Amino acid sequence: MERIVVTGMGAVTPLAANVEASWSRLLAGRSGVRRLPDDVVGELPAKIGGVVPSLGEDPEAGFDADAVLSAKDQRKVDRFILFALAAAEEALAQAQWKPALEADRLRTATIIASGVGGFPAITEAVRTVDLRGARRLSPFTVPSFLVNLAAGHISIRHGFKGPLGAPVTACAAGIQAIGDAARLIRANEADIAVCGGTEACINTVSLGGFAAARSLSTGFNWAPAQASRPFDTSRDGFVMGEGAGVLVIEALSHALARGAKPIAELVGYGTTADAHHVTSGPEDGDGARRAMQIAIAQAGISPRDVRHLNAHATSTSVGDLGEIEAIKSVFGRDFAIAVSATKSATGHLLGAAGGLGAIFAILALRDQVAPPTLNLGEADPAGDGIDFVANAPRPMEMEYAISNGFGFGGVNASALFRRWN
Repeated sequence: MERIVVTGMGAVTPLAANVEASWSRLLAGRSGVRRLPDDVVGELPAKIGGVVPSLGEDPEAGFDADAVLSAKDQRKVDRFILFALAAAEEALAQAQWKPALEADRLRTATIIASGVGGFPAITEAVRTVDLRGARRLSPFTVPSFLVNLAAGHISIRHGFKGPLGAPVTACAAGIQAIGDAARLIRANEADIAVCGGTEACINTVSLGGFAAARSLSTGFNWAPAQASRPFDTSRDGFVMGEGAGVLVIEALSHALARGAKPIAELVGYGTTADAHHVTSGPEDGDGARRAMQIAIAQAGISPRDVRHLNAHATSTSVGDLGEIEAIKSVFGRDFAIAVSATKSATGHLLGAAGGLGAIFAILALRDQVAPPTLNLGEADPAGDGIDFVANAPRPMEMEYAISNGFGFGGVNASALFRRWN
């Protein structure tokens, strides 16, 4: 089986608009969750979100939309596309992949997921129709919100002519994009792929929908940084976030032939369905368990070789409990795998969460440090025996790290990485 390595990473997060600043701030215990404007939250009970800082708000590491597209072109796309373009640019720069030959462009895949896509653009289009009539819509209305346009814009900008795809599997989509890209490489349909997820749907409609489902945290509006608290007994829902996490992965033979420097190896991928409920996974975490087991089996290793887990862990009661049971089932109730829940710092990036979680798992391997789970004061008793990395980073030796992503509809996905030596 063709070995696959990671050669580039790019991120736009509520912590910072690049990988290294996001990572250093995560390790420092900083939070990207803040109070949302009143015109966004209105009378909704949830009033906080993980918002990407602008360059004006954060001159050191904020997001500069003007560096991605001109002001004129920004009006033609929704924000999730901007985030994807920026993260892809960073990942491709690190991978040093800018193919000049047509043969190379034909073998470059672009697989970028999103759970929601251009929800704000759709909302604005409906508002335009209601107030001014359908004839006032822009010709760019539909391309601005279609989920596959994130991948499309990356492909067009860089001239990539290999397979193009856009998983739309809710909060598992980012991991599935990585897995789909790996399968294309192993099927010899591509040599290299840009893959991951992007999301930017913090608006009144999406917040209202999740609030109606009682999924969002509402008890920490007074202290936004404390609201996302995976595995903690006082958790009361997830905090919506935004951003993008993108990898460049490629066949090891391709990377070595062009002199690329691998960062990590993608050694396993598993995906399953719960067939249980539209929004909730089963209490025993069966689908999550099977996804992790498939990834570990694909790598040909024992569960006890995996020393670190970047959990899906969104800070909801049902979701966290299901993942706890899955972790115990896979790794044993007496095995101290170090579990981190980085959504505690960023909020839940939905379709982008898997890409970002994979990046944090890879960085943990690179730097030999497990990132902290913020706000974990009293762990859920159901997690007794699990080694949660609470509130501070932990230096540790690890060869393998796994990252999870689970979503509405009962979809589960896990990606397993090996440290590159």
